Amino acid sequence: MNFKTINAMKTKIITKSLFNSVSLTLLIIFAALLIILYNLQAISVIWFVLLLILSVLISSSIQIADQWEKAVVLRLGKYRGLKGPGLFLIIPIFERVMNYIDQRIRVTDFKAEQTLTKDTVPVNVVAVLYWTVWDVEKAALEVQDYSEAIEYVAQTGLRDIIGRHELAELLQERDKIARDLQLLLDEISNPWGITCQSVGIKDITIPQALADAMSKQAQAERERKARVILGTAETEIAEKFAKASQEYLNNPVALQLRAMNLIGEGLKEKSSMIIVPSSALDSMNLGVLGGLASLGKLQQKDDVS
Repeated sequence: MNFKTINAMKTKIITKSLFNSVSLTLLIIFAALLIILYNLQAISVIWFVLLLILSVLISSSIQIADQWEKAVVLRLGKYRGLKGPGLFLIIPIFERVMNYIDQRIRVTDFKAEQTLTKDTVPVNVVAVLYWTVWDVEKAALEVQDYSEAIEYVAQTGLRDIIGRHELAELLQERDKIARDLQLLLDEISNPWGITCQSVGIKDITIPQALADAMSKQAQAERERKARVILGTAETEIAEKFAKASQEYLNNPVALQLRAMNLIGEGLKEKSSMIIVPSSALDSMNLGVLGGLASLGKLQQKDDVS
């Protein structure tokens, strides 16, 4: 994890200035009234200073939390409670707002580089985590920096999940891997008042040499399946021919009709040559038919010329 990532995570803890728009406006009004009273000599310098300090304290007691935020209030260092959303008051000097915790769903990217799978293959995995703070009190009191803790837990959990599975499982069962990781992170973060709603696997990168080898393996597997399918088809065709030969053996008339049908189909295709075994011509009396077919071809050529 680089330095920029750590800084980006720490900015998720929201801190606000002492004065907001309401308190600052109120302070300006108090200060203007005191200046007018002082110029009119209605109050002395001592009262002017005291009232100005009181105005600052009153204005600083007015705090505002946005709709999606909860303010963690401490009184003399002890947890006092949660305030907001909206306008709320604190006791100046004695109470302070530790931070404002955002309760919206957050998105955190994390990755595991050069992590070995169960079958010792180095992979780089990039994932994204969707999480939210459901218990602000626990998130504020149980862990120092919950955003950074979630980042580290997610990265460690991802490495652990990768080490439990083989490369084929990581590539083929991304949804299952993501669910297992989500359950693991949710179990760890629940005591912190944080729930991990879902995890998505964005990318899995493997070494280029291994990718080339897997591509060749997949191609060889496809060729093997194609040859198996072709061999199966040849076997089925041979079985059909064997059954047909048995039918034609006891029925020479059917065989002769089939031969005539083949010649007729050849003529329909406008073939210039029809190859028929001589034994078939002798056994099925197809000599006359072959001659007629040749004569038909010659007549077609004469008509064309």
